[in-house]
Amino acid sequence: MTTNNQMELQAVIEGLKLLTRKSRVEVVTDSTYVAKGSKEWLPGWKRNGWKRKDGSKLVPIKNEEHWKQLDALLSKHQITFKLVPGHAGHPENERCDVLAVAAAEQARYSST
Repeated sequence: MTTNNQMELQAVIEGLKLLTRKSRVEVVTDSTYVAKGSKEWLPGWKRNGWKRKDGSKLVPIKNEEHWKQLDALLSKHQITFKLVPGHAGHPENERCDVLAVAAAEQARYSST
């Protein structure tokens, strides 16, 4: 049981974990959550103790453990994010979608 956002985060985490030395990386994603979260929202969440503003109060961010893992990996490398529209013909993004759907279907059928 997981969410799309958790899997989007996990994909970037797993990719960055494979790097054996400091690297310059372009992450191509269709996830605004991952791209904006990593570059725009993460610094504020950290400043606020891993909390985000909800109106006038601070509440815990969702997927905190994933964000903490990603934050540690982002600090080791020089990362840029390229946000591409999903299902819009970007070859690598389309291939990732095909692989993810196939893996999800395989997991679903093997658990029954």
